[in-house]
Amino acid sequence: MKFKVTKSAILDGQQKVLGVVSTRSTMPILSNVLFEAEGKTLWLSATDLEVSIRCPVEAEIIEEGACTLPGKRLLSILRELPEDEIEIDIDDKDEASIRCQSSFFKILGLPAEDFPKIQTFKKGNAYNIEQSRLKEMLKKSGYAASTDETRFVLNGVLMSFKDDKLTIVATDGRRLALVEQEVEFPSESNVDMIVPTKTVNQLISSLGTEGDMKILTKEKQVAFEFGKTLIVSKLIDGTYPNFRQVIPSQCEERATIERESMLGAVKRVSLLTTDKTNSVKLQFANNKLEVSASTPDVGEARETIPIKYSGKTITVAFNPEYVLAPLRTLEGDEVFMELTDDLSPGVLKCDIPFLYVLMPMRVS
Repeated sequence: MKFKVTKSAILDGQQKVLGVVSTRSTMPILSNVLFEAEGKTLWLSATDLEVSIRCPVEAEIIEEGACTLPGKRLLSILRELPEDEIEIDIDDKDEASIRCQSSFFKILGLPAEDFPKIQTFKKGNAYNIEQSRLKEMLKKSGYAASTDETRFVLNGVLMSFKDDKLTIVATDGRRLALVEQEVEFPSESNVDMIVPTKTVNQLISSLGTEGDMKILTKEKQVAFEFGKTLIVSKLIDGTYPNFRQVIPSQCEERATIERESMLGAVKRVSLLTTDKTNSVKLQFANNKLEVSASTPDVGEARETIPIKYSGKTITVAFNPEYVLAPLRTLEGDEVFMELTDDLSPGVLKCDIPFLYVLMPMRVS
C-alpha cells in the first residue's frame, strides 16, 4: 500500500476521526486508525465500538491496500512535518515508512483484518436536514447533557422527530436546553432517540456549513451521512424523562437583556467565585440588572447593566457556568429572562425556537 498526500489533507482527516479513538481501551486495535487506499481515495476510519466514523481524504494512490496505524502517534508526527507532500509506504508486515522532504519515520501498524467492521444499514427511518441546521441545534443544546454516569439516559441528547418538527433536548437535572426546527418527514416515521454526548461532539466538529445530510435510524443504532463522511453510533437504551413537565407554563416577570452585556458581566463577576461558593446573584430591578458574587476569604464583585424591565425586584442565584453556556452559543443581540421569584426556575429565551430552563441555587 502506497500513497502521496498533502500535509493539510491528511492532518484534517486524522483530526476528524481521532475524536472517537479510544484512549482507555484494552484492545490495541481501537487506538489505531484504519487506512484504506481504494481507487483515487484514501479512506480513514476509527471506532471505539460505540461510535464509528469513516471519511475520505484526497490522495494520489500509487498502490491500493489497507492497514491500521496508531492514531495519536501518527498525528503527532504529521503535525511536525513540513508543509509539503507526504509519501506513506506500508509493507506486508504493516510497517509504515513516512517521508517528507528530509524527514523519515517508520511506525508499526496492525493488520486491517483485525479492525472492527463499521456497520452500515440502508433500511430504517430516514430523515433529511441541512448540515448547518443540525450543527447549530446541537451546539445550542448539547452542553446541557449530564456527565453523571449513574443517570445514563441523560448522558446524551434526545432527538425527537414528531409533528413535522425535530426537537433536540439535553438536561442534567439542574438545567435544560431545548431547540426546535420544522423538518419534513413521513408521519409514520415519528421517533425518539437518545444520541450519546460523544457522538454529538463528533457531529459538531465534523458537520459542515453547506449541503444536506441524511439521518438513518434502525433499532438501537443511528447513522449520519454527509458529504462522503459516515458516522454510526449506538443509541442510549432507555426512556428519556418527560422534559415538558419541568418547563414553567408561565412566569410572572420578563426582562429583555443585551446578550453580550450579560455574558461579559457574568464572566467577570464569576472570577471571584470558588468551587465552594460557585454562584452569582442576579438582581432584577427597574431597568437594571445587578450581577454580584461574594466569597469569604476571597472578596466580592458587582456589576450593573441596563435592561428593559419594569416588574418587581427579584434576586436569584445561579451557577455562573450554567448562565454562560447558552449565552456563548446563541447569536442574537437580545435574550429574554422570565422569572417568578427567587426559588422558581428561570427561563432564558431568544428570537428562535429555543428555551433554557435554569434551576436557582439556595444561598444564605
